[in-house]
Amino acid sequence: MKICNICHKISATDQDHLDCIQKIRLEDENFKRNIPEKLELAKDSQNLGVEVRAILEHLTKENKKDDSS
Repeated sequence: MKICNICHKISATDQDHLDCIQKIRLEDENFKRNIPEKLELAKDSQNLGVEVRAILEHLTKENKKDDSS
């Protein structure tokens, strides 16, 4: 038995719960899909820090690459 790293409950297997893994994966995909919308909202890029803009652009490129595959 092991503690699930995601929900921190006891897991009968030596791995994280499959439901928890799927939930995290779906949340990540939804977050990546919403990034272009967030960039559109932040058209005035002067309000965003350089680091934040770089991270958002990187994630947007990664999302487009995943969609084209």
